[in-house]
Amino acid sequence: MKSKAVFLDRDGVINHDHAYVHAIEEFEFIDGVFEACKYFSDEGFKIVVVTNQSGIGRGYYDETQFQKLSDWMCQQFSSHDINISGVYFCPHHPKKALSQYLLDCDCRKPKPGMILQAIEEHNIDPEQSIMVGDKVSDMQAAEAAGVTTKILVCSGQVLSDEDKSHADLVCGSLAEVPKKLV
Repeated sequence: MKSKAVFLDRDGVINHDHAYVHAIEEFEFIDGVFEACKYFSDEGFKIVVVTNQSGIGRGYYDETQFQKLSDWMCQQFSSHDINISGVYFCPHHPKKALSQYLLDCDCRKPKPGMILQAIEEHNIDPEQSIMVGDKVSDMQAAEAAGVTTKILVCSGQVLSDEDKSHADLVCGSLAEVPKKLV
């Protein structure tokens, strides 16, 4: 039997987006993230993070620093009795990156590569799954991967009506999502 999952973008959904967050001391969880994820976990959803990380490609930080922060982030979730099933990231950028990361890849959202990899590795049914992101590219990646429910969170940014048209639901933050789905 296939699992259902909540795919979460990281910056702007899990934590405040301070641009290229890569150190623990810069990482600030958005209020209500743990409660929302606990709700989804208790409802039988796997929690999977899918995040573009062009800061790696641009040389602002490296994959080791990203992994250290991801491990710490997952430990914070674990301390709230929430398992993160996977953290998938894309270090590439098609135009602004160091040579080894200068790539128009299939994993950088709006392309669905990270979501499709997680679907395969975790036996996830995209039709029972949810994507929560703060950008249109998150919604486009989810749609391309066959994820049925697409939720856009504002998290402090202004979204146009065109942006909102790509989502099934628009919320102020991840904390509001469980209440709106019930």
